[in-house]
Amino acid sequence: MLTIAQITDLHVTTGKDPLNQQRNEERLRQVMRTIHELRPRPVAIIASGDLVDRGEPEEYLELQRLMADCEIPIYYAVGNHDNREAFLSIFGGPGAQTDPNGFVQYAVDFGPMRLVVCDTLDGPNDGEYCEDRAAWLAATLDAEPDKPTAVILHHPPIPSGIQWMDPDPDSPWIGRLARVLKGREQVQTIMCGHIHRAFNGVFAGHVLSAAPATSIQLTLDLTEVDVHVPDGREILVEEPPAFALLMCQHGSLTTHICQAGDYTPAVTYNFPFRKLA
Repeated sequence: MLTIAQITDLHVTTGKDPLNQQRNEERLRQVMRTIHELRPRPVAIIASGDLVDRGEPEEYLELQRLMADCEIPIYYAVGNHDNREAFLSIFGGPGAQTDPNGFVQYAVDFGPMRLVVCDTLDGPNDGEYCEDRAAWLAATLDAEPDKPTAVILHHPPIPSGIQWMDPDPDSPWIGRLARVLKGREQVQTIMCGHIHRAFNGVFAGHVLSAAPATSIQLTLDLTEVDVHVPDGREILVEEPPAFALLMCQHGSLTTHICQAGDYTPAVTYNFPFRKLA
């Protein structure tokens, strides 16, 4: 068995925004402590976008500082709050590779499984996946058609029901991505972020899992909303920081959602388990 932790929507920032700087740093540190205490310890961490809040180089330097003591290899993806050029000016190497067109896209093999990191960064909130990115993904998946694979995106290409955050299902990028992924039997899961809340669905015939944020979570409000008319509703909530854990065992990939923090044990293993007849 091997595991990979997914953290997302870190929104690391600087002293320009002291409230969010302190809160998001404390929440990220809590998640990282919990991940380091997992047994078995994950072989890697994937940070799936919105690494920082404003896309400024100073924020990426702050992220670099926060991750300096991490004992687990970290791999990065970019989201709509990121700036590709600023990110690449600070981060590089195996955890921040680019494809031939300069997008933050790469594949990493971990023994029996593969992680394929995609770049859906476009504008202030919307996702994008252009023809160049799609061609890279198709070629990358063609190269390992039999290895169990997890595809990492920042933007989920399916609706969560939280309407002000959901994509237009008719967006060209969603259709383009679906055409690449459809029929790829080695893709066992698609892992996303962006929504600041865990949810699951199906996209192009594959299980899709969106992870909760290390920063504050979105309020679960599935009622109708006019995105052009603010109405005072709560949109974010101080639920506990959380992350996802991808498990590979016997060629199958499974995703767990985990809350960070210290909790009191409820039951301990002090007696042998009995199999039921």
